[in-house]
Amino acid sequence: MLSRPKPGESEADLLHFQNQFLAARASPAVKIVKKADKRKGEEGSTDAERPPLQDHKDVVMLDDFPDILPALTPAPPKKSKIKSSCVHFEDEDPEERLESHDQHITAVFSKIIERDTSAVAVTMPVPTGDPFPRTFHRSEIKSEVKVGSGRKSIFAQKMAARRAAEKVATAPSAAECVQIRSAAADALDPEGSAGEAPLPRIRDDKAGDFLTSQRPCLITGEGLGSQKSEQEAQAIHKENLEKLRSMSEEEILQEREKLLAQLDSSLVAFLKSRRGGNEGQKKELKMEQNRLEEFVESLPVAQHGVGSSLSLQESGLEESVRKEENMKVEITEDDLPVKPKKEWIHMDNVEFEKLEWTKDLPSPRQKKTKKGMQARFSLKGELIPADADLPTHLGLHHHGEEAERAGYSLQELFHLSRSQVIQQRTLALQVLGRIVQKARAGEFASSLKGSVLRLLLDAGFLFLLRFSLDDAVDNVMAASVGALRALLVSLDDENYLDWTFSWYQGMAAFPFVPNNEEEEEEEEEELNGTEKSQDKKLKDENKPDPDVARYDVVKGLLKTRIQHRLRYILEVVRPVPTVVVDILHILTHIARHSSEACSQLLDCPRLIETIVREFLPTQWDPRVAEPGCLLSSLHGVACATAMKFIRVLASGGRNATARLLNKFEMKNRLSRFIAEDPLDLLLPREEAIRLSTEAFRLWAVAAGYGQACDLYRDLYPVLVRILQSLPELLSTCRGKSPMIELSVQRATAVVTLLIHVTQTAGYTAELQAKLSSSEDSEQIPPPPVAWNQVSGLQPFVKTSLKKFLQEISQTETWQTLQPLTTTYVIYLGVYYSACSQQPSVNPIDCLEELERLTSEVLQPFLSQPAIHSMWDLLRPCSALCNPLSCSPAPESVFSIASLSCTGGKPPLSLVGSKSPFPFLTALLFLINSITHIHKGLTSKYSSVLGFRGLKDYLHHSWQTRPPSVTPSSSWILRHEYHLQYFVLALARRMAGTCPDYAQHASLHHCVAMALLSRLLPGSEHLAYEVLLDLAFNPEFLPEGKAGGPEAADFSDILHLGTSAKLAQPGSAAAFFSKATRGALLREAYQNLPFIRSCYLSHFVHLQPTLMRSQASYQGRNYLIQSMLLPEVKGPILPSDWPFFPLISLYNKVTNAETRGAILNSLPLDLVNTVTWNLQWVLLLETWRAKTLQSIPTAAKLARLMCVFLTGGDLFLEAPIHRYTAALLSVYCQPKALDSLNLDAPLPGLASFHDLYISLLEQFEGVSFGDPLFGVFVLLPLQKHFSIHLRLSVFGEHTSILRALGVPLQQFPVPLERYVSPPEDNLNLLRLYFRTLVTGALRHAWCPVLYVVAVAHVNSFIFSQDSTTQETDAARKSMLRKTWLLVDETLKKHLLYYRLLNADSPLGFDLYEQLPPMRLKYLQMVTQKENKENAPALVS
Repeated sequence: MLSRPKPGESEADLLHFQNQFLAARASPAVKIVKKADKRKGEEGSTDAERPPLQDHKDVVMLDDFPDILPALTPAPPKKSKIKSSCVHFEDEDPEERLESHDQHITAVFSKIIERDTSAVAVTMPVPTGDPFPRTFHRSEIKSEVKVGSGRKSIFAQKMAARRAAEKVATAPSAAECVQIRSAAADALDPEGSAGEAPLPRIRDDKAGDFLTSQRPCLITGEGLGSQKSEQEAQAIHKENLEKLRSMSEEEILQEREKLLAQLDSSLVAFLKSRRGGNEGQKKELKMEQNRLEEFVESLPVAQHGVGSSLSLQESGLEESVRKEENMKVEITEDDLPVKPKKEWIHMDNVEFEKLEWTKDLPSPRQKKTKKGMQARFSLKGELIPADADLPTHLGLHHHGEEAERAGYSLQELFHLSRSQVIQQRTLALQVLGRIVQKARAGEFASSLKGSVLRLLLDAGFLFLLRFSLDDAVDNVMAASVGALRALLVSLDDENYLDWTFSWYQGMAAFPFVPNNEEEEEEEEEELNGTEKSQDKKLKDENKPDPDVARYDVVKGLLKTRIQHRLRYILEVVRPVPTVVVDILHILTHIARHSSEACSQLLDCPRLIETIVREFLPTQWDPRVAEPGCLLSSLHGVACATAMKFIRVLASGGRNATARLLNKFEMKNRLSRFIAEDPLDLLLPREEAIRLSTEAFRLWAVAAGYGQACDLYRDLYPVLVRILQSLPELLSTCRGKSPMIELSVQRATAVVTLLIHVTQTAGYTAELQAKLSSSEDSEQIPPPPVAWNQVSGLQPFVKTSLKKFLQEISQTETWQTLQPLTTTYVIYLGVYYSACSQQPSVNPIDCLEELERLTSEVLQPFLSQPAIHSMWDLLRPCSALCNPLSCSPAPESVFSIASLSCTGGKPPLSLVGSKSPFPFLTALLFLINSITHIHKGLTSKYSSVLGFRGLKDYLHHSWQTRPPSVTPSSSWILRHEYHLQYFVLALARRMAGTCPDYAQHASLHHCVAMALLSRLLPGSEHLAYEVLLDLAFNPEFLPEGKAGGPEAADFSDILHLGTSAKLAQPGSAAAFFSKATRGALLREAYQNLPFIRSCYLSHFVHLQPTLMRSQASYQGRNYLIQSMLLPEVKGPILPSDWPFFPLISLYNKVTNAETRGAILNSLPLDLVNTVTWNLQWVLLLETWRAKTLQSIPTAAKLARLMCVFLTGGDLFLEAPIHRYTAALLSVYCQPKALDSLNLDAPLPGLASFHDLYISLLEQFEGVSFGDPLFGVFVLLPLQKHFSIHLRLSVFGEHTSILRALGVPLQQFPVPLERYVSPPEDNLNLLRLYFRTLVTGALRHAWCPVLYVVAVAHVNSFIFSQDSTTQETDAARKSMLRKTWLLVDETLKKHLLYYRLLNADSPLGFDLYEQLPPMRLKYLQMVTQKENKENAPALVS
């Protein structure tokens, strides 16, 4: 016998074994058996081997074809495309599966099997004397005969009439007729024939129709696959009838309800539709009814009433069918609008059914149904009401479904958009574009259910437009561009972005990137920001276009290379001006998406060159400016929309701006459109002013990067001339010129340019000094503009500002000029901030100028009555106080970022026309700049913080929850946070100089704390300043000086005298004395500087974004990389940032343990860090409790548990133990316990159960029986929390019961929360009883849980409520075991437990004697057991 291969043998040994096996000619251990093919048959099989039930069939063999499939030599072998991405099984190969489904022709033609015709009836032809069968002509058949209903051709009607005539000719004999008639009479007899049960009367759901039906309604027998399928179905039907006859009416109804309860509702609806809605079965029912009526006519007269009653019954059961048929009135010649004439060809026999479409449409009717009707739209995109009766000449009835209703559904428009007729494609796209535009305006929000835009995008509307954009027909192309512009662009959004461009920090904007949390995937922690972005970019490149467009439409369009197609349309197709403007709007929206989108647009070949060459030329046809001139082409004419697109593109980054200025020669265009007055430009006046405005804005963006400042020297006379003419706007405004708003926007853009040029020039001297020094760091060349070149413009601005501020009492004038006044104020704030840093400026002169500005301009202005009304408007216009003002639009979709400004914002909103926010923010910015430079002027502005409107606004703003983060809310709230920050910055300066400031300190500190958890990305500098100077400033916590600690101690004393317990657990260390809460607060107040340094060090991870934010807010233009702010996914700091150091340490330890490392080197100042964190939280919980209301109590407790999970026995350190105990007493107050919910999902925590298990394991390892640690273990075991937490303690971690020695006097939670309501979980009750009986749970070891377990077991064993048999047996068994306990003490506690009593040493009171009811129940249970056991004992 050959040996098997052994481990370690080589391939040569295996080959040797194989040769030995072949030489021995031994039989293999495994035999391959080829299974016979049922279709092909088995070769060599005889009739004897064939199964008896299998019919012998003729098999035709084709010898010419080989059995083995020939290999297709020229073709390459097939490769499975899904093999690598599908689940593989060992015995399944996708390639073999493909081969089995795609066989060679020889596998089809090799064996032909004859169809089985053994069961088919054979009819012999009728013998005739003619040599051939006689043919017939349809003219020989009477045309009056019509069989059945429905639309049939004339030939089909003739054939049906012929078959009917043949059936009549072969009628049954007289005896058969008598038999059939008797059967019909039996079927119609409601009382039943002799020896047959009568049919039960079922009045509903057509049951009577079923019982009298001779054919099955649902079963057809088609799936049986045999020739006798109909007979089988009929037999099943008869069996069902017999079963129903044997049942009573109540039994039938009961079975019916049972079936309806078990079956799916959709299946029931399907069966009902098969029963009543199948047209074929309706015809069969009618034919069967006609046959029955024919039979009834031949019955005796006495039985006619029965037949008529059946007819009425069936007509009642098919009432809906009859109603529908009655609606279809028989068509006559009078109904036709065109009367047919006999002389017309083929009109001798008129088929009226086929001419039905020529009739007039019926009037539309409102269907009385709860389901919504299909929405239909007019060619203008308007929603047409369901009952609107519109004339047909409007062209709104060219559709098949609901022909009487006017308008087209979205599905029909989609279908029409792919038509081969150009006009139909164009019309469909135009209508869809109008529908989208009206939907975005919110016109359908109250009429339609669901979102039109979301429905269109899910249906593939975006790619329908993208495919149509590639159409070769100009009209289709133009319609798709218009629809795409309606989908992507909101012109109102663009107008409001232009409106806020000149606000404080208004040039910077958030990118239009959708915030889709579902699409975001968890990244590896080891990846840094650059690696994450690169990895996300690779993932997007590998995704299909529809998947990318599903969460980001603009990114999906860029994947389809839409910019190349739009370039081709602009350069080659050269469409009409409307299409050009739409394309420029689309490109502007794409440029707002992100810096990556701007780069793709810049890299698109010839796109920017075409736009600059064709739509920003330096010269064009002067006839354009003639009044009434209609442009046939925009090519070769300067366009303001093109300049705006270049400006938005430049906002994407400083490199993009440099490329635009130098490579694409935008500097020459700026000089061309700025040097010439708009009135002199050969363009319509409105377009000329817009073009000049956009040119100044583009220059301002470039100056914001420190670029294009060399143009300032060349165009300095132009700027001076413009500044000199700005006071003339005052008289123009009073004259109500139609162009005043455009002129004010242009003037605002000019001043905005001067702001950024001044900021750039302010750092020229500093950069020059760094360049001349010998430092090795990277040298930045100074800009080509010096301070002395910009300082000469300040007098013009100051003079204009004085005049404009005097117009505040004139409401209309002030409202018109407020944007320009705002930029004036911002300019002065920037100017004085830069002026104070210039080495060439005399500081004394600067301070004297600030004093004059304060006394001559600002103080008189602040004393005017009109300024009071502006402060009063803060709260009505605030987005924080009115969250609905920045809510998303009704038709907003997450994949398209929008500011929800469609239709305009109300005047009393933050960006409304009457909003005081832009001007007051600029005013506070100027005041902060002045007080920062001249500290002595701080007291002059103390009245600002005393305005009643400002205090009212601040009081309401910090207490309300901010709106959810959306593109709209982020854009609006950023400007509101600027105003709050400047109020706080002014308060910080007044805190140390004004003695009466203390009355505002608490309010401002609450605002600062709320602001810290709300500031959005891009405002890291503001968050840093608030942390540095406001949050931990003792001046903003006056309670520390004004008796706050003493008040806390007094409050604790008052609470101790009441029923509420504020007991603090002791320590396992037991070597330090307890401290009062007042002493802890006093110590924490003194440590505020250390607390501040601790938090600042833990926010060091924000340093890179902090540097970028500081460059923007400090005006260091040479460091700004982009005007696009970081992408918004939430606030900078989380809402629970006061616990951040503690969470950071816990994550550090957990991550190290996850990687398998043991973290032995914790920070040296670990104890101080945790102590400072706990001190800060205690300060906030005591004096600023409302600022932490947004954090759930359960989340606070979870954060405190990190103290025990970090650093082993860290919790035993004296200061940490004291502050943790103090915080625990705060969180165990009745209000806090009522709000405690551990079952709800907690922010930042995946599962509280997992955290609790970690806490139990830590308690088992390092607790040393510490009572404080024990309280944290016991807190989650309250009765109204998850039972899994209690099962974990009593089931898996019973060893901790010996160490949970928290004394009842030190336990801060009332025990009623643990024992009420009584426990009803049988498994947990058994665990309670087991731990008590086995001695694992004792009063000396764990008094709290001992009381809890005794109370629940006592309540359970004496409960006599009706329950399940298992529960009843369990409680009786538990009672018997309790009666038989050897431990008399435990037995007494379990049987004689009465009520909880916190003052008792046991924690509960005992009965001296059992109540009579309990005693009787106890005797009954125990005596019953004795009786049951007595025979067994005797035997």
